[in-house]
Amino acid sequence: MTDLGDAAASGQTAGPGLTVSSAAGRWVLLATVLGSSMALLDSTVVNVALPTIGRHLNASLAELQWTVTGYTLSLAGLILLGGALGDRAGRRRVFLVGVVWFALASALCGAAPSVGVLIGARVLQGVGGALLTPGSLAIIQASFSRAERPRAVGAWSGLGGVAAAVGPVLGGWLVQAAGWRWVFLLNLPLAAAVVAVTLRHVPETRDPGSHGRFDVAGAGLAALTLAGITYALIEATASAGTTAVVVAAVIGVAAAVAFVAVERRRSRAPDPTPPMLPLDIFAARQFSVINVITFVVYGAFGGLLFLLVLQLQVVDGFAPVAAGAALLPVTVLMLALSARAGNLAQRVGPRWLMTVGTTGLAVGMALMTRIGVHASYVADVLPAVVVYGLGLCLTVAPLTATVLASADVRHAGVASGINNAVARAAGLVAVAALPVAVGLTSASYHEPARFSEGFDRAAIVCAGLLLIAAALTALLVDNDVLRSGAPPEAGRTCPIGAPQLQPAPSRAASAQ
Repeated sequence: MTDLGDAAASGQTAGPGLTVSSAAGRWVLLATVLGSSMALLDSTVVNVALPTIGRHLNASLAELQWTVTGYTLSLAGLILLGGALGDRAGRRRVFLVGVVWFALASALCGAAPSVGVLIGARVLQGVGGALLTPGSLAIIQASFSRAERPRAVGAWSGLGGVAAAVGPVLGGWLVQAAGWRWVFLLNLPLAAAVVAVTLRHVPETRDPGSHGRFDVAGAGLAALTLAGITYALIEATASAGTTAVVVAAVIGVAAAVAFVAVERRRSRAPDPTPPMLPLDIFAARQFSVINVITFVVYGAFGGLLFLLVLQLQVVDGFAPVAAGAALLPVTVLMLALSARAGNLAQRVGPRWLMTVGTTGLAVGMALMTRIGVHASYVADVLPAVVVYGLGLCLTVAPLTATVLASADVRHAGVASGINNAVARAAGLVAVAALPVAVGLTSASYHEPARFSEGFDRAAIVCAGLLLIAAALTALLVDNDVLRSGAPPEAGRTCPIGAPQLQPAPSRAASAQ
């Protein structure tokens, strides 16, 4: 039975009101899980393949950075616009376009004759991801009845977690058994399955209340900001001249200033183009604070994990499959404990849980300095990974729930979208900036001893950043935000398809 009241309250087309136990509901879950897993698998398996790609394509450290950041750049810059496009043009339609686009770009990645072509194809992959990623959860939100959404999101999160766990190991095996190109070509049969299931079983929904022009200028300026700053950071230690680095940095900063000006003007009525980023959302102090913490936390572990995969293979001599399996305990811990951490945060408050979690992350990263030449997995890698994983469990679920609870109800969907974009942008900037900050150059990538020294410095820097995040959490996060604040309405439209805060916030939190 259609949940008409819920749809009316949210201002979106009434969905079919599916249940998780129904055949139709299971088909929708299958399509969305396969689609989101395709993008998730790609982001995890590519990191494992980086050293092999570097050897086969004679790529420098900077070019390997671009292989990662090229994808994240276009994804982070366009994800809000992609979500808005789905709300207006049809979520299933945009989801399918994203899947096909992602598959074609993956084929180009797999056939890339040079690292330059690979980087360009990765940027195109990010565009497909910006269309695909928002649609996955938006389809679930629009297709299932309000009572069934927590179960549907929980199933989506759990099955997505399995993909996250399998990804690095699968990527390592593919690199060793078939070659690095199959890391990308794997997406083609997955995409074919997603398209077939979606066309046959997924209903179309859209938001009839979505109106006005698209904020193309805002999206373009956001992407230009990230591109300029990222180029300046990566090329600062590469072959680019000083003039090129300075020009890129100036362009990035100027684009950021212009972005704020454009969004501020469009936030004021009666501009016919709704802002991509309504700046008044940052008037809520808790929302601003938690996004600063998000940037620090996701930047710290995003940057270090990029270097960790290289450290394990370049310095310690781990095979790709062993390097991929090294972080498997983190995913297992997240699957086992994330939901419990979300429930605990609602009972005792997020402040001290997140403080302990970010401190645990810092300790785990400090322990990673033990991962040097001839490191033992059991004695050196595993303790650091386990402590890191426990810290992550105590941090991510309360952080996500706090973001959603600290924003005004009318901005519930935008709030989760902004936090998602902040996390991705943090990882993007960290991968670009961290090697520069610790003195890692293209030359050191080919010298294991120098690379290991730089990795140790990076681990200490990231541990320090996480201790700063712990201090900010202890001093500034409201411990009553999950208990005293009314949760956002479950039926509101979410521009990027992120889950809304439900009475059991762990469901939403696990999707972060």
